[in-house]
Parts: sequence; C-alpha cells; structure tokens
Amino acid sequence: MVHHPSLRFGIKTAPTHATHEELLHVWQAADDLPIFEHAWLNDHLMSLGDHPTDPYLESWTLLAALAARTQRLRLGIMVTDNTYRHPALLAKMAATIDIVSHGRLNVGLGTGWSEQEHHAYGIALPPAGERVHRLDEACELMHRLWTRPVANFEGRYYQLHDAYCEPKPIQKPRPPFVIGAEGERTLRVVARHADIWDCSVNTPEEYRQKSAILDHACAAIGRDPATIEHSRHVSVDPSDLHAAYEETRAFIEVGATYIIYHVPVPDPQGILQRLAEEVAAPLRAAYHQTNE
Repeated sequence: MVHHPSLRFGIKTAPTHATHEELLHVWQAADDLPIFEHAWLNDHLMSLGDHPTDPYLESWTLLAALAARTQRLRLGIMVTDNTYRHPALLAKMAATIDIVSHGRLNVGLGTGWSEQEHHAYGIALPPAGERVHRLDEACELMHRLWTRPVANFEGRYYQLHDAYCEPKPIQKPRPPFVIGAEGERTLRVVARHADIWDCSVNTPEEYRQKSAILDHACAAIGRDPATIEHSRHVSVDPSDLHAAYEETRAFIEVGATYIIYHVPVPDPQGILQRLAEEVAAPLRAAYHQTNE
C-alpha cells in the first residue's frame, strides 16, 4: 500500500439544474466538515448533448458568490476552458476572487474541447495542437500579470503591452495552477506550470501510465514531479458509497493525492456527512497509518 500523508479530499458540484441557494447550501455544508479541503465547479456555458436548453449558471461569476459566503475551503473551476475567456481578463477575474476569498483560489485551466458549445456561442475552436500552445502561453501571461508590477508578453497567440493587474492576488507568488490534461503535449504544459494535475482517464492503469509520462516531462526540464499533486474525480452514487470508497482507493494506489467527489445538488440525503464518515475519513486513516 502506498503511503500518502498529504491526501486532500474535496467536492465538485455542477452548476446545472440547481439554484444558487442550493449550491451555496452544499458548499457551506462542506465548509463545515474539516475533512473536505476544496470545492469546485465545472466550466460550461450551456448543457451539452441533447438538452441544450437546460439551465446552466456561469461558473466564474457563481464562484465569486460562493467565495464570499464560505470561509475555509479552497475553491476553483475544474477546469476553465482557456478558449472561452482571454487569459488577461481571466487573470483579472482570478485576482479579484482570490481577494474576495482571502487567498483561497486555485486556478483550474484546460485547453477547451466542446465543438457544440464553441459553435453555439460563436467562439473559435482552434486545432488541438494550437489549443495546447495557447494554454502554455496563457499560463505564462497570467503568471506575469500576477507577479510583475507591469506585464509585457509577446506570444504567438496572446500579447500584453504595459499591462497592470492591480490589486494583485493575495497568494504569493501567485494562486496555484490546476491543469487538466491527458495528452502528452499537454502534459508537458503541466510539467512547466501546474501545481496540481487533474487526469480523467477511465482506469487506474491508464492513470499510472499518464503519471509516468508526466514524470518524464518533469525530468526533461529538471522539475521534481513530487511538487505536482495528482487529482482524480470520483462520482458519488448516494445509494452505493462503498463503490466510491473502492474507486478512490484504487486511484490512491496509483498515485492520486487530491480527491474530488462529484456530489449531487441539492443534498436531501445528507450525503456529504456520510461521505466524510464512510469514505474520506476511513481512507485517510488507512493511508496515514501505513508505514507509521
């Protein structure tokens, strides 16, 4: 069994088919349970698939509202589609939410992918390779805005000319980057910029293989791969919490340290309390006791 002294458990809620009040209730309930350390929204502009008219709240404005009404949880978007917002604007938004939350923001980023959503909103969806390069530039551009008195940047896709980001984020040198990635080219971006890496492959063996690719990408630039936390989503069926326990355990065994439970909203069955007591707490106890 792998020893994980730094297991971090959190929740994720989809801002669809739920009111702001219902989402806030779940987030505040998680805020009151110390074993949950982080909370997340996803980033879509509409419901995908066959139900595009379903209600879907915008994630970053909603995050600001939730940040103002929680006290302890780290929070973020898992993950923001880089194609939806210019990264300089996103840097300003993130700085503001970091201030509102008193330094609790994680900045989740991904390349963007939904053809349906981009077409509906008239947003260009560049080829996959270009999206990877854009993400790389976006991370560097945002870093400069957050850490330099005046930022200049001459990328292929993004530019800054005597740009100011004031006030700066509370977190120094910057809020953590969380990057969602599975492809080898995007994993090289993770190696360069990420503090947390999220991987959505289906099986623990695939997760282990992707982790090995990331380790190699880190070695190529002289970065210690242990400085990047490994994130994994686990869907929660309120009628079968044992399945969530077993899935979490399987991914911990292949290196996941940052566990995100996708929970229903609203929460009429008190699933957060049960998830804390029946899944997260036993796992933390089991893995903390190993090798002690």
